[in-house]
Amino acid sequence: MNTKLVIAGLTSLLLINELSMQAQSLSNPKTDTAWYPSAYGANDEIGAANLLTPEIVIEAVKLVKTGKTYPLAVPIDKHLPAFRHRSFNLYNIQPGEQGGQTTGPNKFSFNDELVNGWTGVGTQLNGIGHIGIDNVYYNGHHAKDFVTVEGVKKLGIEKVPPIVTRGIVLDMVAHYGKAIVPGGTEFTVADIQAVLKKQGITIRKGDVVLFNTGWLELIGKDNKQFLEVEPGIGMEAAEWLADQGIVAFGGDTWASEVYPNPKNNEEFPVNQFMLAKRGIYNLELIDSRALVQDKAWEFLFVLGQPLYKGSTQVNINPVAIR
Repeated sequence: MNTKLVIAGLTSLLLINELSMQAQSLSNPKTDTAWYPSAYGANDEIGAANLLTPEIVIEAVKLVKTGKTYPLAVPIDKHLPAFRHRSFNLYNIQPGEQGGQTTGPNKFSFNDELVNGWTGVGTQLNGIGHIGIDNVYYNGHHAKDFVTVEGVKKLGIEKVPPIVTRGIVLDMVAHYGKAIVPGGTEFTVADIQAVLKKQGITIRKGDVVLFNTGWLELIGKDNKQFLEVEPGIGMEAAEWLADQGIVAFGGDTWASEVYPNPKNNEEFPVNQFMLAKRGIYNLELIDSRALVQDKAWEFLFVLGQPLYKGSTQVNINPVAIR
């Protein structure tokens, strides 16, 4: 028997086995642990928000030239289309005022509101504890160790500091030449770079990057289409954006990524990568139409979210100032 041939054959088998194990590791979330602990340390709970240094804030404040403010949220009511099981109902209650009763000689009366709804309805901040990979979340936290019926014990939205930084909006409507970018359209790195060049801006470390697709125009007109598909970034663009050092990504759609996935049947892989693996926040249903109309491509982005302890997402109304 030729010893050299035997050795070569064994070497080939070992190489094939090693490659097979690597492939399984990449495809099996239980064995792929290369994404934790995070770059910010094993005990970190705020992810990319670590990039929000005083220097980043000061530079962002310098963008304010006119003082014009832009609310970036959409109004919420029971008719707003929401992801799958979610709903929102608000009730006005006047406790102790049945039949027109009032309190005190000054006839004091008041209105109170009770909300029965999901925190993931409308414009929202998705925290890094919101999306996991096989029940493993940002920084390697296993659901069994921190998730309870009364909220999460780690990665809660209350840990997120105020997000005050530079924001940019990329007008994909103009890029594709359509009033509403068709559902299923995947934004590539080349698409993003083309829009950046056209608008005369670049992405900086600590940025919030928003995409304008025209998708909000479907609300109330075609809620079915609004929820079944959407345009957005794919994995290639997500990886590139993450490598630029952004704090958050999002836009005027409900998932901030192309849906359904055009390459396979994976569910929201971009969100898994951004939130779980890179600690980058997701901002959904951002209304950037006024910014685009004014060609306000870069601005001061300000967000102080409600501190719902133990929640992984929350309704928000961020503000852009230019």
